[in-house]
Amino acid sequence: MLLIVAFIAFVQGSSEGGAQAWTYNHSTTPNRRWLEAREWCLKHFTDMVPIRSREENDFMNTVLPFNRGYYWIGIGKEGEKWVWKETHERVPKDAQNWASEEPDNIEAQDCVEIYIKREKDTAKWNNESCKKKKGTICYTDSCTKDSCSTNADCVETIGNYACRCHPGFLGPRSIACPPLLDPERGSHNCFHPHGSNRFNSSCRFHCELGFQLVGVSRLRCQASGRWNHPAPLCRVERCPVLNPTSVGAGSLNCSHPIAPYSYNSTCGVRCDEGYEHSGPDQIRCDLIGQWTASVHACTSKVTCSPISFPATGNVTCVNLDAPEPFSFGSRCNFTCQEGYHLTREDTVTCLASGQWSNPTPTCAVVQCSSLKAPPHASMQCHDPLGKYSYGSICTWQCEEGFDLIGTNVTTCSSQGNWSCALPVCLGMATDDEACCHCSFNSAVLSPVSGFLQAKRCDPIDPPHGSLNCSDPNGSFSFGSVCTAACDEGFLPNGTAGPECTSLGTWSADLPHCLAKTCPTLSSSSHGSLGCSDPHGEFSFGSRCTSACEEGFLMNGTADTECTSLGTWSAHIPHCLAKRCPAVSSPSHGSLGCSDPHGEFSFGSRCTSACEEGFLMNGTADTECTSLGTWSADLPHCLAKTCPTLSPSSHGSLGCSDPHGEFSFGSRCTSACEEGFLMNGTADTECTSLGTWSAHIPHCLVQLWFTVHVSLINCSHPYASFSYDSHCDFECNEGFRRRGTPTLTCNNSGHWSQDLPTCQRESSQYLQLPFVMLVFKRLIQCQSLQFLSFPHASCPV
Repeated sequence: MLLIVAFIAFVQGSSEGGAQAWTYNHSTTPNRRWLEAREWCLKHFTDMVPIRSREENDFMNTVLPFNRGYYWIGIGKEGEKWVWKETHERVPKDAQNWASEEPDNIEAQDCVEIYIKREKDTAKWNNESCKKKKGTICYTDSCTKDSCSTNADCVETIGNYACRCHPGFLGPRSIACPPLLDPERGSHNCFHPHGSNRFNSSCRFHCELGFQLVGVSRLRCQASGRWNHPAPLCRVERCPVLNPTSVGAGSLNCSHPIAPYSYNSTCGVRCDEGYEHSGPDQIRCDLIGQWTASVHACTSKVTCSPISFPATGNVTCVNLDAPEPFSFGSRCNFTCQEGYHLTREDTVTCLASGQWSNPTPTCAVVQCSSLKAPPHASMQCHDPLGKYSYGSICTWQCEEGFDLIGTNVTTCSSQGNWSCALPVCLGMATDDEACCHCSFNSAVLSPVSGFLQAKRCDPIDPPHGSLNCSDPNGSFSFGSVCTAACDEGFLPNGTAGPECTSLGTWSADLPHCLAKTCPTLSSSSHGSLGCSDPHGEFSFGSRCTSACEEGFLMNGTADTECTSLGTWSAHIPHCLAKRCPAVSSPSHGSLGCSDPHGEFSFGSRCTSACEEGFLMNGTADTECTSLGTWSADLPHCLAKTCPTLSPSSHGSLGCSDPHGEFSFGSRCTSACEEGFLMNGTADTECTSLGTWSAHIPHCLVQLWFTVHVSLINCSHPYASFSYDSHCDFECNEGFRRRGTPTLTCNNSGHWSQDLPTCQRESSQYLQLPFVMLVFKRLIQCQSLQFLSFPHASCPV
């Protein structure tokens, strides 16, 4: 007889609509071997239930009825692994649900059963021989080809199924990415398999000619709703930057319609006058970032006719930037030999027209003025280079009866002047004529007529001035009266108008022009003064320059000059000490300074000091140097540190550190855990000496003693529970002691032996559930812990 029981785990609407359910079926009449059960499930349903999770495992135990032979499940052994027979996948550890001490390694027990509603190990698994007969559990898939959309997978769950969307889909529609824009100077085209800008859309970007794509050229819309790369940009192609100086004698004119030296930029060379270049008039940056041609330098194309050396002269030419002699821009300078002069301009320049700016000059001999023999004299000249020209020599000779007054030879110099004045030939005057002029003692015979001529005084040429004379009898002669006028900046010193006397001497000293004087100068403090005095100390034309000593800066003008008004053009500057940056006393310290030239200035010395409890880190003294900097950085005042603290055993430590951990001013407070008492002072402070004001206290256990259980008798030769203290232990009646009867506190602060205990004669610790009296004592010897001695009492 065939009994099939079908049950539906539960029903739930799918994401596509309609009622779907994952159903289970089981059969116990008859029980089958594992392979028969599997074949029966495959024939009538989907497959044998594989038990995919703990949740499904517990669900089977809930809905299936008890069967004495239990039920096969779709799990078996392959090799050394337990697998789901449906997929041959290994069963994960977290999905396995073996009974205690299962699975075993008994040979041929390669199939798995599940205990349903068993008193022990219910819903657990056991490996069993595949030939045994057991109940059959089958399942039917809820998923069909129409359960989910084409963009989702149907996933079975216990009593239900779920539509798991493919990556990039939410329900029937795919995930959308943000729309893409064309890059500036570019475009893009897209392929959209699931709709515009949706999952798996791909877009390819392109740039216009002359622009380069920066970024990834192809983008794809990902399942996350984001493009797999940022949108690319179109960047203009750039050509190498051109050097304007590379054109030489010219200029580079460029036009940049998009960006400097980029695609479609054009540059042209404009040569200076007289220059040309061999390249194209204009070059352009092409679409791959290269110039269409190279830039050629401007070179000279104009040459003037060669210049020959003039006779009796020299020429010196400078080519400047010209590539060859006598080309455009060349300049030639002419000079003549002594005794010759240029007939035209002394400089010519080669013009862009190929002509010289001026005709080539020549050298002509220097000419002197014509000479005429004086009365009663004859003249003879020798002219090697031309009449009355450079090098001509003329001589005179007086007629008989006449005497030569002056020099009889004169020469034409290179300056066009005769070396000597014309002489005169004087004859004897008649008696009457001599008589007529005998009263004029100041006269001599005239060189022309033989009459008397006025006596001459020495010529006057006052330095730094000019002379204004009245000369009734000839220049600087008897009767001449002269007055002096001084140049600007000079004052006359002497008689205003000396007169030439009949003795041929001046009536008074000649006037002098003395430079005006300016007020006396002295150098500034911390400075020096150097003067040049062409006309006397601190007088017109004197120039003085001030300088400051090292470490001082000049406030004012260094140079001053004595003017024609007798005043200085500028005041003497002051020398001010260089200033160093202002400094202030260090934190927790003080600063004292001496300032000989002003606060924080050259020569200032500052000394730092730290407050009590602080140590100096650095150099105490520093000085403002001549460079305006301090010779040393200001030190820091660091708080003195105390030894590091740690809390006592069974205690805690809390500190406030205003100046740093465990440093001057730090305050620490100790506290003990519940059940422990403090032995010492709770608070301690780090002092200015770098030591703590008190030691960290110990936390000693509170002693709870029961009354009349045992007795401790101690002797303390020095102090309670200190070195060499002895304690004897006795137990009350009914108890026996385990351990040494006497303990001694040794020099290391420990007890010599472990504490003894008092036990009942039956070796059980005394338990007192009644009222206990509490005695508290602080134990100074560290190892005496009475918690390990629960039945001891101490006399108060």
